Amino acid sequence: MSEKQIVTIGRQFGSGGHEVGRVLARKLGVKVYDKELLKLVAEESGICEKVLENYDEKPTNSLLYSIVMDVYPSMNYVGTTLNQQIYQAQFDTIRKLGEGESCVIVGRAADYILRDNPAVTSVFIHADMSYRVGRISEYEHISDDKARDVIIKADKKRASFYNFQSEKKWGQASSYDLTVNTAKIGIEGAADLICDYLEKLKGQKQA
Repeated sequence: MSEKQIVTIGRQFGSGGHEVGRVLARKLGVKVYDKELLKLVAEESGICEKVLENYDEKPTNSLLYSIVMDVYPSMNYVGTTLNQQIYQAQFDTIRKLGEGESCVIVGRAADYILRDNPAVTSVFIHADMSYRVGRISEYEHISDDKARDVIIKADKKRASFYNFQSEKKWGQASSYDLTVNTAKIGIEGAADLICDYLEKLKGQKQA
């Protein structure tokens, strides 16, 4: 891949966004950052990876902090809470990734953090509830009712995190460059579709 490409993937819980990210990264010959991002943040910030997992994709508890950090993202503030520090550490790490290599980044409002980066293509992976319930109940070995409850709670958490950090709305088509329904075309098909989309974008730039 000669021209830098960064694909950010938002996803509904159980839609296969994580798997799409991995398949897409393999097809593009780049690294994927999902849980790997937490390890990278831990290495660069010194915050324990287990702590990062507990605060992963959860909104900070200060709207003012979010506004200030959006205006002055490189400043470090004394006295901030732990989840504010974690958000800032993730912010810095994602920005650094955006300045460097081609890659696929799953979740963490990466599309918003890198909104001014011309190399970014934002994708949202979604699927019908019945499809997601089937995947989660099989993977977690739980009942359909329990799977549905897990999905609803996970989606609420992700939406809360994204909507808190961004002026856009999580899952709304206009918030992304491309939305893909994995219930219709599957994981591999979704990755192929994204690749085709990237190729068409490249063709338009070269025309």
